[in-house]
Amino acid sequence: MNYNILNYLIGEGFKNVLKNKKSTFASLIIMFVTMITVGLGIAIAQNITSIIEQFEQGVPITLYVEDGLESSELQDIEEYIKSIDSVNNVTFTSKPEALKLAKEKLSDSAEVLKQYTENNHPFKVSYAITLTDIKKSAEVVDILNNAEILNGKISEIKSSDIIINGLSSVDKGINIACIGLGILLISVSIVIISNTIKLTVHARRREISIMKYVGATNNFIRAPFVVEGIVIGIIAIAISILSLGGIYHLIYNVGNSALMTNFNFKMLQFNEVFQSIIIVYLILGIGIGVLGSILSMKKYLKV
Repeated sequence: MNYNILNYLIGEGFKNVLKNKKSTFASLIIMFVTMITVGLGIAIAQNITSIIEQFEQGVPITLYVEDGLESSELQDIEEYIKSIDSVNNVTFTSKPEALKLAKEKLSDSAEVLKQYTENNHPFKVSYAITLTDIKKSAEVVDILNNAEILNGKISEIKSSDIIINGLSSVDKGINIACIGLGILLISVSIVIISNTIKLTVHARRREISIMKYVGATNNFIRAPFVVEGIVIGIIAIAISILSLGGIYHLIYNVGNSALMTNFNFKMLQFNEVFQSIIIVYLILGIGIGVLGSILSMKKYLKV
């Protein structure tokens, strides 16, 4: 395309943005509301996923071994567990430590354990095993059950597969709900922006008809309106990112403090969710603007 023609089309697009202040403002408001809602949805979904992952990492597989094993055998068992691919960390609890933990859990009722000594009580030596990927829990349990080195030495293996599966289902449900809400908002925005830009196109319908009669192509006529949609989209992206950053900062200051104090979980910082949000914003801002412009012109290009 000739440079002068390209310069003209882009210039006309920018002029349309400034000339049609009411329709530009209406489009910006609609896109801003959509983007803020979608951005908060993404941030909330990612934080919930992060919190679930933090919770899951604190839900270990607990392997109890039979009494009477030598310290060298216990060391071999620990080294074997650590050699399993999906294992992140192994915490060993000795016989005396098991009794101490039981007393701490019973608190005021710890008197019932007075009769026991450090090495003479019913509580087993155990290994608390955390994983790099909690979804591998069933696989790791299966490996432990079938390990030759553990044959005859395992008393019990406890895992929290039901809790893990439940949390995974909650995470999937939240993500599906956010995607559904996003699609609904995007659809509504495209329709409203199309109708808003249509007012601008309607005001220039005679000019468009004349251009068609003198041989202008549909793409040539459509280009300024597409540029207008892109410019509006980019402005909406900038305003939305700045606003969302401020809103998220306020939520983070209150929410992260409460989560750390009460549950020892932490929220994601804005820079950790920014990449996902900016990618979606670029697609939304430019996509909605361009699609809205194209749809609004269909009727007026049929001359």
